[in-house]
Amino acid sequence: MENLSYTGKGVCVAVLDTGIYPHMDLSRRIVAFYDYINQREFPYDDNGHGTHVCGILAGSGEASGGKYRGVAPGCLLIGMKVLDRNGNGRKEDVLKALDWVIRNKEEYGIRIVNISVGTTYDHTSQNDVLIQGVERAWDSGLIVVAAAGNRGPNPGSVTSPGSSRKIITVGSSDLLLGKSGISGRGPTFECVCKPDLVAPGSHIVACTPGSKNGYGIKSGTSMSTPLISGAIALLLEKHPDLTNVQVKKILLESVDDMGLSHNQQGRGVFNLKKFLER
Repeated sequence: MENLSYTGKGVCVAVLDTGIYPHMDLSRRIVAFYDYINQREFPYDDNGHGTHVCGILAGSGEASGGKYRGVAPGCLLIGMKVLDRNGNGRKEDVLKALDWVIRNKEEYGIRIVNISVGTTYDHTSQNDVLIQGVERAWDSGLIVVAAAGNRGPNPGSVTSPGSSRKIITVGSSDLLLGKSGISGRGPTFECVCKPDLVAPGSHIVACTPGSKNGYGIKSGTSMSTPLISGAIALLLEKHPDLTNVQVKKILLESVDDMGLSHNQQGRGVFNLKKFLER
């Protein structure tokens, strides 16, 4: 693990993804980076997905004159590269990353784990170990936020680890209906209603890798998830003593009903103003 510039200040978010490029909007707040794929020491992203996720979550907007600013531009980031350049990975690497976060959460002040990563499964036993991993992180006090996946619109299409009953699972409010209705929906194999809530995820502009410090457009529940993680980071800046259970309760009370079933919209579409007024 390369300790880059840890200051000991601010809410810290661990992002398990394809890596993180030291974009102008992010670089000064990348406090650590670990590469489970190629074992490189310094931050990089050979896919772009992880950098985009981090931009939504925490981009300063500096390279765009403030136009493309993330939700929580004051938070700190730890990049955990668990997916390769094609966006593929092994659940063993996700588990290793989660174990590292659990062990080091006090040292780095990690409060949130963002997992815009998911895998399908045919029966519950195939992914018990992955669900156990995120629930172990949750039980340690971390706030784990995961994507519902893009396997909708059929019922039972929420990917793992988003199918865990404990963690916060996020779908896309603008990818629920019609031909673009790809947002994963419940129930899970354990008959749990998922996702927990939804947030915008279609055609989101955020940071992209490259020396020009540019921006790109991506869509999916992967984009909705860091919006929620960033909002939680803002809440924790105001109320650092909140537990993960308390944060989840406040989150589920800070939504607007879309008039859809709980297995499509969860409790509803996220309302940031309501959330931060709590």
